[in-house]
Amino acid sequence: MSLLIGVKEADFTFIREKTNATAGNLSVQVQKLRDAGYIDVVKQFKDNYPQTTCKITPGGIKAFEAYVKTLQEYLKTGT
Repeated sequence: MSLLIGVKEADFTFIREKTNATAGNLSVQVQKLRDAGYIDVVKQFKDNYPQTTCKITPGGIKAFEAYVKTLQEYLKTGT
Protein backbone atom coordinates (compact mmCIF):
# COMPACT_ATOMS: atom_id res chain seq x y z
CA MET A 1 0.00 0.00 0.00
CA SER A 2 2.78 2.42 0.85
CA LEU A 3 4.29 1.82 -2.58
CA LEU A 4 1.00 2.34 -4.42
CA ILE A 5 0.13 5.51 -2.50
CA GLY A 6 2.99 7.31 -4.25
CA VAL A 7 2.35 6.24 -7.85
CA LYS A 8 -0.56 6.42 -10.29
CA GLU A 9 -0.38 2.66 -10.86
CA ALA A 10 2.21 -0.11 -10.78
CA ASP A 11 2.59 -3.43 -12.51
CA PHE A 12 3.04 -6.68 -10.63
CA THR A 13 6.71 -7.05 -11.57
CA PHE A 14 7.57 -3.55 -10.33
CA ILE A 15 5.82 -4.17 -7.01
CA ARG A 16 7.50 -7.58 -6.62
CA GLU A 17 10.95 -6.09 -7.27
CA LYS A 18 10.44 -3.15 -4.91
CA THR A 19 9.07 -5.27 -2.07
CA ASN A 20 11.36 -8.29 -2.56
CA ALA A 21 8.26 -10.48 -2.22
CA THR A 22 7.83 -13.79 -3.94
CA ALA A 23 5.32 -13.91 -6.77
CA GLY A 24 3.09 -16.28 -4.80
CA ASN A 25 3.10 -14.18 -1.64
CA LEU A 26 2.49 -10.96 -3.55
CA SER A 27 -0.35 -12.56 -5.48
CA VAL A 28 -2.09 -13.48 -2.22
CA GLN A 29 -1.60 -9.98 -0.80
CA VAL A 30 -2.87 -8.33 -3.99
CA GLN A 31 -5.98 -10.51 -3.88
CA LYS A 32 -6.64 -9.61 -0.23
CA LEU A 33 -6.26 -5.89 -0.93
CA ARG A 34 -8.52 -6.21 -3.96
CA ASP A 35 -11.16 -8.09 -1.95
CA ALA A 36 -11.04 -5.35 0.69
CA GLY A 37 -11.61 -2.71 -2.00
CA TYR A 38 -8.27 -1.03 -1.36
CA ILE A 39 -6.85 -1.55 -4.85
CA ASP A 40 -8.12 -2.09 -8.39
CA VAL A 41 -6.43 -4.82 -10.41
CA VAL A 42 -6.37 -4.91 -14.21
CA LYS A 43 -5.15 -8.04 -15.98
CA GLN A 44 -4.30 -7.75 -19.67
CA PHE A 45 -1.76 -8.82 -22.25
CA LYS A 46 1.13 -6.63 -23.39
CA ASP A 47 3.27 -7.95 -26.25
CA ASN A 48 1.78 -11.43 -25.78
CA TYR A 49 2.73 -11.51 -22.08
CA PRO A 50 0.28 -11.27 -19.19
CA GLN A 51 0.43 -8.00 -17.31
CA THR A 52 -1.21 -7.26 -13.97
CA THR A 53 -1.52 -3.60 -12.98
CA CYS A 54 -2.56 -2.37 -9.52
CA LYS A 55 -3.94 1.02 -8.58
CA ILE A 56 -4.96 2.26 -5.16
CA THR A 57 -8.64 3.18 -4.77
CA PRO A 58 -10.06 6.18 -2.91
CA GLY A 59 -11.12 3.75 -0.17
CA GLY A 60 -7.57 2.41 -0.07
CA ILE A 61 -6.16 5.91 0.32
CA LYS A 62 -8.59 6.60 3.16
CA ALA A 63 -7.71 3.32 4.90
CA PHE A 64 -3.97 3.92 4.50
CA GLU A 65 -4.25 7.45 5.89
CA ALA A 66 -6.22 6.12 8.88
CA TYR A 67 -3.55 3.47 9.43
CA VAL A 68 -0.76 6.07 9.35
CA LYS A 69 -2.67 8.31 11.76
CA THR A 70 -3.26 5.44 14.17
CA LEU A 71 0.41 4.45 13.98
CA GLN A 72 1.51 8.03 14.68
CA GLU A 73 -0.81 8.24 17.70
CA TYR A 74 0.52 4.95 19.01
CA LEU A 75 4.11 6.11 18.65
CA LYS A 76 3.27 9.41 20.34
CA THR A 77 1.84 7.72 23.42
CA GLY A 78 4.72 5.26 23.56
CA THR A 79 7.37 7.93 24.19
